[in-house]
Amino acid sequence: MAKDKTLHDAFHEMLKDVYYAERQSVKACKKSAKAAEHPDLKQAFETHAEESAHQVERLVQVFELIGKSARAKTCEAMQGITSEMEEDLEDFADTPAADAVLAACAQAVEHYEIARYGTLKTWAEKLGNAEAAKLLDETLQEEKKTDALLTKLAERLNVEGLAAR
Repeated sequence: MAKDKTLHDAFHEMLKDVYYAERQSVKACKKSAKAAEHPDLKQAFETHAEESAHQVERLVQVFELIGKSARAKTCEAMQGITSEMEEDLEDFADTPAADAVLAACAQAVEHYEIARYGTLKTWAEKLGNAEAAKLLDETLQEEKKTDALLTKLAERLNVEGLAAR
């Protein structure tokens, strides 16, 4: 007879998923920083790569808080987003729209992470794990801040890309 799944199980599964996603995000940020032409966008990627590395460390802490080892589960969503990013980098390389496309791809990553961290934070609270909720909220706020920065950059990049026509 199959064991009934609980919110604890769902929390652990999503945590493994976001752990994989965040580690992929570090790689994607580093690659994006190299590809970006606009200095502000390049800097945003470099900064967020460092921030994401700290977020991975925070996730390890959350795993410890729930008494589990930090283990990743392949995140199909992140694989899809990064695969799209690779295609877009190829398709738009060396074009006036390249940085705008790069910023858009990065926002897809951020939006996915915001959704996951928001859910995990809520679940941690419901499960009575205030310390995990605090760690997850810290990351959630960083992801929101990065998304807002990318939005501002995208607005400028899109205008600059049009002007280059």
